[in-house]
This record gives sequence, C-alpha cells and structure tokens, in this order.
Amino acid sequence: MYGSKTILFLAFFGIAILSGCSETGSARSQGNAARPLITPEAVSTSPKIVAFGDSLTAGFGLAEPESYPYLLQQRLKAEGYNYEVINAGVSGDTSLGGLERADWVLGQENVEILILELGANDLLRAMPVNRMKSNLDQIIRKAKAKNVKVLLCGMLAPPTMGGDYSRDYINAFPDLADEHDVEFLPFLLEGVATKRELNQADGIHPNAEGTRVMTENIFSALKPLLSR
Repeated sequence: MYGSKTILFLAFFGIAILSGCSETGSARSQGNAARPLITPEAVSTSPKIVAFGDSLTAGFGLAEPESYPYLLQQRLKAEGYNYEVINAGVSGDTSLGGLERADWVLGQENVEILILELGANDLLRAMPVNRMKSNLDQIIRKAKAKNVKVLLCGMLAPPTMGGDYSRDYINAFPDLADEHDVEFLPFLLEGVATKRELNQADGIHPNAEGTRVMTENIFSALKPLLSR
C-alpha cells in the first residue's frame, strides 16, 4: 500500500516511539494543561483558516516564517485568495488537548476552514485508537456545528505498534473523513518522510525545506474548500 521509503519512515518512527525521542518528552511530564493556549491576535476581518494541530503545525524547530501556516498564508495570497491563516498549533498536543481547546479556537470570528492535524502524539503515547478517534470526531462535530469546513490530515503508524493497532490507527482518519464527508489528506508528510535532507536531526519533524513540501500537500488538499 505504501512505498519502501514510507515503510522506512515508519520503522524509524517506531524507534522514536520506543525511545521517546520527541518534543513531547517535556510535554508528557507537564501535561496539556501546562501549555498556554496561544494563537495570534486577529488582525483582519477576512475569512479565517485555522491551522489546528501539534508541533507539525506550530513549526517545531523552525522560525515563524518557516512554519506551514505562514507559508500557507503566502501561498494563498500568491494565488489570489483572501484568507487569514491562524496558527493554532501547540507542540506536544494530543487529540484530547485539541478537544479541550476546540471551543476556544472555533469561537474566533469569521472562521471558515479548520485544518485538523492531530493524532501523532496519541501514537507516540500509544493511546487507544478508539479514544483518539472519538476526540477527533468531537472536534469535527464542533466545527461542523459552526458551519466550519474541515480538512482532516492523516498520519501513519509503524508496524512496531502491532498489526491491529497500526491498522486501526491508519484507518481511523479516512473512516472519520468518510463519516463526516470532509476533505481528507491521507498522509501529511508525503514526499518528506524518510528524506534526510528534508527533515531535522530527529528524523521526524520537517526542516524548512521539508515544511515547504508539506505546505504544498496541504494546499492541494485545501483547494476544494477555498472560495475567492
């Protein structure tokens, strides 16, 4: 189903899970409640796209202009779209952390689209898939209740997690997309995973160039939701 490079990424990701080599190390001890709920102040009345996720959204290890929400903002402007992109990423966040702050994030004015990128830290902590799926389900329901369109970003699980867990985890994302009829990006890190030149030293988080590729993945999946 996936290429050999993706399988190598999953194998490395499995090592990361077992050794705990992730930015979530400190977050584990602090808990979600210890992390501030930070998002840039609204600066316009333009319709908003909320980039809602974990370190991949927040731009872990990157300068702000290298983060995907910033790059997406520039891409949208270049294509003639009048949206304001809000970076609502929190490094180390889980699906539960996202659910706990979903009302606050969705309560901003003029939110039109939610890019939902959560679940990788649930995997790192080996959280039950049904619990993660329930949390994401509730976030999507909250967004749709406010007539906010959703782009759901999927992630893969390594075989080291066990066959049943890996299968259930991978399938959770397309199952949710089908159930709620939302746009779906199957693998956020397509074209980035396993490529050393596109990743930071941990082999998991994209570097500046890798984030550009990730932004293009998101932009392509986002286009059906955009209006001029």
